[in-house]
Amino acid sequence: MTRSEHIPIKNIYYMLAYAFKHLRLLEYKNLDTEEFGDKIENMYAAILSMSIGRQIKQGLYKEYIERIEDLQTLRGKINMPGTMRNKIANRQQLSCEFAELSENNIYNRILKTASMLLIKSGEVGKEYKEPLKKEMLYFSDVDDIPDPKNISWSSIRFHRNNQAYQMMLEFCRLVFERLLPSEESGNRRMPKLDDERRLCYLYEKFILGYYQEYSKIHNPHFTASAPQIEWALDEGSSNGLPGMYTDVTLSRGDNVLIIDAKFYEHAAQTHYNNVTPHSSNLYQIFTYVKNKEAKFSDT
Repeated sequence: MTRSEHIPIKNIYYMLAYAFKHLRLLEYKNLDTEEFGDKIENMYAAILSMSIGRQIKQGLYKEYIERIEDLQTLRGKINMPGTMRNKIANRQQLSCEFAELSENNIYNRILKTASMLLIKSGEVGKEYKEPLKKEMLYFSDVDDIPDPKNISWSSIRFHRNNQAYQMMLEFCRLVFERLLPSEESGNRRMPKLDDERRLCYLYEKFILGYYQEYSKIHNPHFTASAPQIEWALDEGSSNGLPGMYTDVTLSRGDNVLIIDAKFYEHAAQTHYNNVTPHSSNLYQIFTYVKNKEAKFSDT
């Protein structure tokens, strides 16, 4: 795989689509290739804008938000401490607790915060900022997140009503990692390694998702999965040994093909003018294959 700056925008989008099983994207199939030069931030802005625009047409996700507010008439249930404070202060208001269906939830707040970060960034070209600015008009009732570093990503849950947000929030996470100041230097540009690590993950999930979809539609006789391979040891425990998790394993009966996906700026290494594959990658796939072969021999 080549470096991210030269990947066509539609390829990145489809990688994300397969990675998160959000495949009904026919309106993007004719999307032209765009050249972003050395500005990966432009690519992030373009893809995030495209995704948000699509979501705006469908409607921003809403969920019930708990609120406490002083009102003239009762709504929901009375909040006694707040009502008592109003009475002591001679305010003729009830403190009410109620749930309100709102767009101002964590999902839309992340979208707005990432978009505003791109809009304010000097790394993003004007032509990529303008669509985001127009889309942010639909987020007037949505708050920014003061410190995106404190977002608890593991607590965010997706379900049928907000599944489309999974892909968008993954891109927002890429934006935060790219543009937020690093603790080490205060520089707003994160190391390129972070981008490649995130895109490598997406690349792996794209390949897995592609084969899963292909087997489901075109060839149900084989299965695509990403299982763990057990260590084939003569004796003793595998405790302390690293886990062997395949990126993609294609299986049909006793026939198994193991695919190990790699995302590099340079696919090969050079040593004394000799161009060879990365030796660690060869050792890794060799270990996978030999341990899997040994397990078959035992059955």
